[in-house]
Amino acid sequence: MPSRGRLPGTDRRPEQIVCHVDMDCFYAACERLREPELRGEPLVVGMGYEDGETIGAVATASYEAREYGVESAMAISEALALLPRRSTADSPVDTGHYRPVDMGYYESISDEVQAILQESADVVREVSIDEAYLDVTEQVDWDSVERFARDLKRRIESDIGVVASVGVAPTMSAAKIASDADKPDGLVVIEPGEVQDFLGPMDVEAVHNVGPVTARELREMDIETAGDLASADPDHLADRFGERGLEIYRFARGEDAREVTPKDDPKSFSRESAFSEAIEDNERIRDRVRALAEAVAERATRENALYQTVGIKVVTPPYDVSTRARSLSGPVDDPDLVEAIAIDLLGEFEDSRVRKVGVRVSKLSFTDRQQISLDGFDEDTGGHDDGGNFRSNTDSRSGQTSLTDFE
Repeated sequence: MPSRGRLPGTDRRPEQIVCHVDMDCFYAACERLREPELRGEPLVVGMGYEDGETIGAVATASYEAREYGVESAMAISEALALLPRRSTADSPVDTGHYRPVDMGYYESISDEVQAILQESADVVREVSIDEAYLDVTEQVDWDSVERFARDLKRRIESDIGVVASVGVAPTMSAAKIASDADKPDGLVVIEPGEVQDFLGPMDVEAVHNVGPVTARELREMDIETAGDLASADPDHLADRFGERGLEIYRFARGEDAREVTPKDDPKSFSRESAFSEAIEDNERIRDRVRALAEAVAERATRENALYQTVGIKVVTPPYDVSTRARSLSGPVDDPDLVEAIAIDLLGEFEDSRVRKVGVRVSKLSFTDRQQISLDGFDEDTGGHDDGGNFRSNTDSRSGQTSLTDFE
């Protein structure tokens, strides 16, 4: 195995192991959860697009749509010229499906992915709706990290139904490049000592923080690849690009001293679980919710967190998301109460066909360990939202907030 010696110019722990998880064509993947018949079909998701219109821009194009030249940020009118909209079942083969962005729904799916990441790694940094960094240094070594990443990919796909590409490396910048290197459904591991060799032949635009404009300027300087950038004169780069020139020089050499740190305290803890098929067995569903409630409460206790809201999520065919929540008058740490509330809220869905259930505690407090007396709680009326959008209702008289959807 390659040496774990420290990379030149970095003061990081030599044994650090970073995973970058990046969801493949995430918006399109979410739409396919709702409409399974879209799988394998050219699909374009448009920002500012409405059904039947020609305005807006491409937010995501599936890999099938990209074969026709459709790309992100392209005008919808231009995309339609390359890939006409499919209007009927017997439309010509060279047509595609167009859907408007439904951010609330995508965020609800992202929450499910992020919950798995939080359960899987000790340190998680969410950087967007569809990507995150994980520091798994204390959990695995370089001999076992590939198995860890493969199991993580498998769980995301089996539990949620979307596909992730994962890159593993000793630095954040190299891990991000690795996750892009073999898309879709990729898994690339770059071990210590291999980073510069891995990056060397890549186009200079692959280097972290090198965009199209900077790449064009670098090519004007006869810097075509990451290897060229790594061997360039750093003083010359600093003269041309300032401090950023030195930063991209270091990234090209595999030097990156950044830590994987969470952005903020989490807003909630949740666990979700899918059945292999939609079921109506009330006892099986209750047992699953009990197990999820126990896991969520244990996580909150482990993280030294109190919670003020307990909620459930129930997904029924085809992918209708319903949530219910109950708010207490103050924060608590009470696993038995989490289970009792979750089971009580589940009663509304008795005899429903259920494909997935979830339990969440939210409105967290990490500093105030003074629990309230449990002399009652307020129950909201719940809400049904097929798109999984998030809402909160605040009673202006009491100041209490009851969540009608997961945050």
